[in-house]
Amino acid sequence: MDVRAGPLSVICHRSWESEEIPADWKLASVTAVDKKGLGEDLRNYRPVGLTSVPGKIVEKIILAAVGRHLKDNAIIRHSQHGFTKGKSCLTNLISSYGKITHLGDEGKVVDVVFWDFSKAFDTVPHGVLLNKLSNSEMSRYTVRWMKNWLNSRAQRAVVNVAASG
Repeated sequence: MDVRAGPLSVICHRSWESEEIPADWKLASVTAVDKKGLGEDLRNYRPVGLTSVPGKIVEKIILAAVGRHLKDNAIIRHSQHGFTKGKSCLTNLISSYGKITHLGDEGKVVDVVFWDFSKAFDTVPHGVLLNKLSNSEMSRYTVRWMKNWLNSRAQRAVVNVAASG
């Protein structure tokens, strides 16, 4: 085992238990990364947010805990495909196609509407999400930690070695 794992585990657990998030976990450094082509063309760059490794580790732990809670308590329906491990747009399409062709074979009329929710999480009101998790009997520590995490994140722009704010 890595010698850093023990102390990092203690820090992560104390952060979760105290609902306090270390300042350096909250700050993302946004920098431009060259996607392809000539570096002189600004259209070839995309912004990437770099966050602290411990913060990312805790995010993954919290995400896993939330996922287990939602699965164990049957909060997410079997028909949910987006943001569900082992399911995707493709599995959703296959499932829908099977239902649509079955209804068509029975001579029934089928209307289909497609919505693109690719940025859905970016627009979900965090208060609504946290309230739903709280109502689903999610651990109060986890919900409060997530609330503090969501309300305290910040970004700064980084170009070469210069950083804003």
